[in-house]
Amino acid sequence: MPVKQLQEKAAVLIEALPYIQKFSGQIFVVKYGGHAMTDPDARRSFARDVVLLRSIGVQVVVVHGGGPQIEEHLARLGIKSTFRGGMRVTDDATMDVVRMVLVGQVNQEIVSLINREGGRAVGLSGADGNLLVGRRMLVDGQDVGRVGQIERVDERDVNWLAQGGFIPVIAPVAVDADGGPLNVNADLVAGAIAAHLGARKLLLMTDVDGVRGPDGEVMATLERGRAAELIEQNVIGGGMIPKLRCAIEALGAGVRKVHIVDGRVQHALLLEIFTDLGVGTEVV
Repeated sequence: MPVKQLQEKAAVLIEALPYIQKFSGQIFVVKYGGHAMTDPDARRSFARDVVLLRSIGVQVVVVHGGGPQIEEHLARLGIKSTFRGGMRVTDDATMDVVRMVLVGQVNQEIVSLINREGGRAVGLSGADGNLLVGRRMLVDGQDVGRVGQIERVDERDVNWLAQGGFIPVIAPVAVDADGGPLNVNADLVAGAIAAHLGARKLLLMTDVDGVRGPDGEVMATLERGRAAELIEQNVIGGGMIPKLRCAIEALGAGVRKVHIVDGRVQHALLLEIFTDLGVGTEVV
């Protein structure tokens, strides 16, 4: 390999050095979903990024979604999906499928994926050890079944695993006060866990290149107050609204930075964390 190419590789490492020094020993919570979960190359890229972060001392906690996989299983069983306010109406039959897919299938697939790349991942659900306790919520004043919001997080087991060199992988299924299962939005779960762990960063993987401002351009940095203004002014719409609301709440609870990352980009996590430009929007 020519010396110039070797020097270019060295320059990349030098650019990353101050970030590595700054973040070693810190907690990062990653919400994993979208394209990065379905494309084989993106899946492997994600797993390698997580293992590398763990290898340099970052305590990584993964929270995952699984909407497309749930939809596929419901269709096989002939159960029709209904949505209200962007939330899946979750009756008892649907909840059984949600729990089976998220906890029994998707969670274990992610654990295996990370472990194949040299990590030490451990699968959990919000029901394990009452990690996530919540209550049913109304959407636009309507009952949507076993859709929940988080009221309490017991982060002790997650902390113990992360500090011990493991990578906790958490399915967004909580329990209510009676021990019944609840289907909770994965972004909200990631935000709640990041807040309770005192995470340095919360990274939300998505299928767009970042938050776009009034001029249509992606904003590399967005202040929390400005994010709220953009939502109120209807500049932000669709699936970006819950992500920004999650970011606003997490920052208010003590998370230092929230990154909305384009998961379609190979090694998106590393590029966002260890380069000066990044590949998404950081909310501060």
